[in-house]
Amino acid sequence: MTNVFSRALLAGLYALFTASAGAASLNAQLFDQQGQPLANAVLTLKGGGAVPAGTLKADMDQRNQEFVPQVLAVRTGTQVYFPNSDDIRHQVYSFSQPKRFELRLYEKTPSEPVQFDKPGLVVLGCNIHDWMVGYIYVTDDPWFGVTDANGQLKLDHLPPGRYTATLWSPQSEDMQPVAGGDLEIAAGGLSKRFDLAVEARPEDPPSRPAPSAFGDAFHKAAH
Repeated sequence: MTNVFSRALLAGLYALFTASAGAASLNAQLFDQQGQPLANAVLTLKGGGAVPAGTLKADMDQRNQEFVPQVLAVRTGTQVYFPNSDDIRHQVYSFSQPKRFELRLYEKTPSEPVQFDKPGLVVLGCNIHDWMVGYIYVTDDPWFGVTDANGQLKLDHLPPGRYTATLWSPQSEDMQPVAGGDLEIAAGGLSKRFDLAVEARPEDPPSRPAPSAFGDAFHKAAH
């Protein structure tokens, strides 16, 4: 019995090792048309065969009267929780076509998450604090990520092969996703630069979005 268990364990470890050895990574960096790193941009990849495993759960917090993160990318079918880390109440809502919902005035964390079951862009607002705006990018593509403050993101555990990239940013002029081109990711991985045209940013942006931020973002995305 011990020998059987040992052989099964070794077989499992071998399968895990070979799967890891056959996985590659994409190191991406996104820039705007001025050559500046583009934060809070989404990159998704289609292709590569098998869909990665993972729990379809995520959080969109509220801290200091802002959505954190401002941009969240999830796979279609993900359940998103909306914890409230502020010491005041918020009322989160969306009018966006992929997911319309409202979480009435609450503190802490609602007991039930919201399931985002259709792909597309969801613009979030707070009915109490008009300047609050957040984005949930829901995708059918199996691999995706959001860039950090330096415009960088890394996607791991990719089967080597050919992929098609899609790019999106809340700063895009029409707020629509654009094609990022085809790329070949070898077993050794790939580092690649992507460029995305966005609206010009003011040299000294305000510390907090204008009260009309949600309405402006929603109408821009809807049209």
